[in-house]
Parts: sequence; C-alpha cells; structure tokens
Amino acid sequence: MAKESMKAREVKRRKLVEKYAAKRKALKEAGDWEGLQKLPKNSSPVRLHNRCKLTGRPKGYMRTFGISRVMFREMANKGLIPGVRKASW
Repeated sequence: MAKESMKAREVKRRKLVEKYAAKRKALKEAGDWEGLQKLPKNSSPVRLHNRCKLTGRPKGYMRTFGISRVMFREMANKGLIPGVRKASW
C-alpha cells in the first residue's frame, strides 16, 4: 500500500497537467520555449506515473484495468472482474 501522500501527489500532478494542457500546446506551436519553461514543472505530462487505483502501487500497472497485477489477480480469482477467468487447458 502506497503512502497517502504519494497518491495525493499523483492526483495533484494529473490536475495540473489537465489545467495547463491547452496553454502548453499553444506555447509549443508558437515555439515559445522560454514561456514553456515558466510553467510549473508538474504540469508536464512526462512527470505522471501510472498507479493502481486501489492500492497506489506504482509497479506492475495494467492499463486496461487501471490496477496493479497483484490486485488484478486477487479480484480475478474472486470473480470481481467481468469477463476474466482463470486459464486452464
């Protein structure tokens, strides 16, 4: 389980990226690199990191489900994810 502060930091970054996306795009098209540097560091989409929505785990993230592999396995075994079954052949 990730610290609550780490989860909150990612949420804050995501909001900043959304807020400055249009301005960032306009500055890039205009070629105003100095103006781009004046924007907050955390407004850059490169600084985002995918985290599990349930535990906040940063590694082993599955994009299609938005959760980590550990939580995916637990939920799949309990039958909580529709359309996912344990493989057997």
